[in-house]
Order: sequence, then structure tokens, then C-alpha cells
Amino acid sequence: MDATPNEAAHRAASDAELICWVDRQDNLLGHLVRSDLRQRGLIGRCTFIFLFNSAGLLCVHRRTLSKALYPGFWDTAAGGMVAAGESYAESAARELEEELGVAGAVLTECDHFFFEDGDSRLWCKSYSAVWDGPLRLQPEEVMEARFLPIETVLLEAEQTPYCPDAQEGLRRYLASRR
Repeated sequence: MDATPNEAAHRAASDAELICWVDRQDNLLGHLVRSDLRQRGLIGRCTFIFLFNSAGLLCVHRRTLSKALYPGFWDTAAGGMVAAGESYAESAARELEEELGVAGAVLTECDHFFFEDGDSRLWCKSYSAVWDGPLRLQPEEVMEARFLPIETVLLEAEQTPYCPDAQEGLRRYLASRR
């Protein structure tokens, strides 16, 4: 399945965004175009927002096929790269509203950690929020979303492709609650 014209245009715009470039200690070095940062293997900043409903179910969503990283994968967190001039908290609020249409939810900071795999090098800040209102999915980034028990998500992730960066954030989130 190919990306739609809207998804392809969104990816091109996303790749051209200026995002925060940092060192191994998360000190800001400047701002680079997202595609340049990724191609050069440099470190960026990102946010993860674990969205729960009041019953304790976690919102998971499936990424569109146009995403540069992990296309079509399931994701346990809304979030994304921190844009030039943004704080982690501002980025988290923006990403939650853009991707899932959730505005005004109280964000609780959970963790700050470094993540690296073959495709990305990131300083990550994770947040959690509770929301019982409707979701408004961003069609260029999110194909579908659903709320599931944590146990179901963990079992599903053993069989189905889930984004490894958000999975690491979720693992750390759950470990901090034990």
C-alpha cells in the first residue's frame, strides 16, 4: 500500500522542519532540518505522550505508511521531534493535539532518557495524560487508534511491529510504577 498524495506531501513538509540538534548530554547545539539530522546520524530531541483513559487503558495508534521511520507500525505514544524554539513540554502538548486531537489534557512528566537504534538517536522526554474525550486523528500520520489494557499491548508487541523507541519509553514508564 502506497502513501496517499496528502501523506506524501506531509512527509516532505515534515522532513523539512527545523528540529533541535543536541549532544550526548542533551545540550542544545542548534537546529537542523529533520532529514539532515537523520541522514547524518546526529542526535535530536523527541517527546512521547502515553495517553490513558480513566479506566487505565492505553491509547495505541497505527502510523501511516508515509512515515519516514516505522511506517505502518503501531505506536504506544503520541509524540515527535522537538521543533526549533520549543521546550519538551511545548512539543508534547503540540504533538498530542496534532496527532490525536487532544488539547488541554494535563501532561505529567515521567522520564528523560537517551535512545539509540540503527535508525535514530534521540534524547526523549516522556509524559502521561488521562483523556476520556473523543480523539481526532491526524490522517497524514495516524491510520487508526484504540484504547487497550497494558497487558494486551505488551502481548501484541511480541507479535506485531510496534515502534521500538516508544516501547522503550513505555518499558521505562512501567518500571517506574512498580
